[in-house]
Amino acid sequence: MKGIVFIMDGLGDRPLKELNNQTPLQAANTPNLDKMAKKGINGIMDSIKPGIRPGSDTAHISILGYDPNIVYTGRGPFEACGVGIDIFPGDIAFRCNFSTVNDEFIVTDRRAGRIRDNTSSIISKLNEMKIEEYEDIEIVFKESTGHRAVLVLRGEGLSDKVSDADPKIEGKPPKIVVAKDDSAEAKKTADLLNKIVKKSYELIKNHPINLNRVEKNEPPANIIIPRGAGAVPDVEPLNSKYSLNSACIAETGLIMGIARFAGMEIIEVDGATGGVDTNLDNIVDTIMDNVKNSDYDFFLVNIDGADEAGHDGNYKEKLEFIEKVDDIVVSKLLELKDTIIILTADHSTPISVMDHSADPVPIMINGSDIRVDGVNKFNEIDATKGGLLRIRGSDVMDIILDLMGKSPKFGA
Repeated sequence: MKGIVFIMDGLGDRPLKELNNQTPLQAANTPNLDKMAKKGINGIMDSIKPGIRPGSDTAHISILGYDPNIVYTGRGPFEACGVGIDIFPGDIAFRCNFSTVNDEFIVTDRRAGRIRDNTSSIISKLNEMKIEEYEDIEIVFKESTGHRAVLVLRGEGLSDKVSDADPKIEGKPPKIVVAKDDSAEAKKTADLLNKIVKKSYELIKNHPINLNRVEKNEPPANIIIPRGAGAVPDVEPLNSKYSLNSACIAETGLIMGIARFAGMEIIEVDGATGGVDTNLDNIVDTIMDNVKNSDYDFFLVNIDGADEAGHDGNYKEKLEFIEKVDDIVVSKLLELKDTIIILTADHSTPISVMDHSADPVPIMINGSDIRVDGVNKFNEIDATKGGLLRIRGSDVMDIILDLMGKSPKFGA
């Protein structure tokens, strides 16, 4: 028996007037998700606990059975590991956005028009960066998917106790990074980051890629804005923790980084962008091939497009992406034999909020010998009537291990 935890990132939502007071998932035409719900057991899930607004990072950490209050030091290290940077104790890592600022240093696009191509060329220029006052600190940049990137600082006297440079909204300058405590290390790191932000603009504003984007009336990726500082955490490998042979199929550096920290193998997919334009055919072919033909017995799968549409406040895009996943991916998952599938989200990303919320997400379990509960549709409302009731993300691994026949007996 194999197991899949399939995460549709940011799937959950709230009712919208434009959709007759339905959520995008309720309004979408999803015959395969509904068929899976009808064949399985359903419920709702708080990835951390009720009322806590989770990040994708803390949600996935919890769903994989780790305590985010212990493991999570910040998002940066997971992003860095996810894009293949070797990081070591003492390193401080940050997730970054390629962003756009105007001549007055005001952010006009936090994601540089969701740039997709040629960011590696811009990164090459950024890796020439030297900050005179901090020549002893190694500065390493690496591109991730789309508008995302990673920054790692390596050297003596650094701290992750610093704020973000991301203003979170357009129309403001990058935030001044400040120390979160009174330590000399935090003050040094904050000062260095402020210099890095300014230096990045000087280095890449006239990069040929950006000049070309300006000519085409596209937002240039003319600045790098770091956030999510974190020190390198120490975690027990998933395989030894649960006696599994595990792999991860994901699109973004963040999720791949979490999986790498957990000791999972990473299976990359051509054309996986992390957006609504991702190549779903390649993703589902990769899932099916590995479930059927590889020695892995547990898979974490993450598809990110619904979250991107939620952050953009685009309900049509979110609805259409859900329908595409249903048609292209879920239809094939229904063909799998001897496989337990838990399908859920890591969090809600409501269109009306354009960010994560604490709303619980629907969850369903499909596979042989599952107690069927009578729910006929997969969405945030119908799921509340299911036999799984309301669980937390930290319950997921225990449940799937039991259904896979891998759960150790507790007691005599």
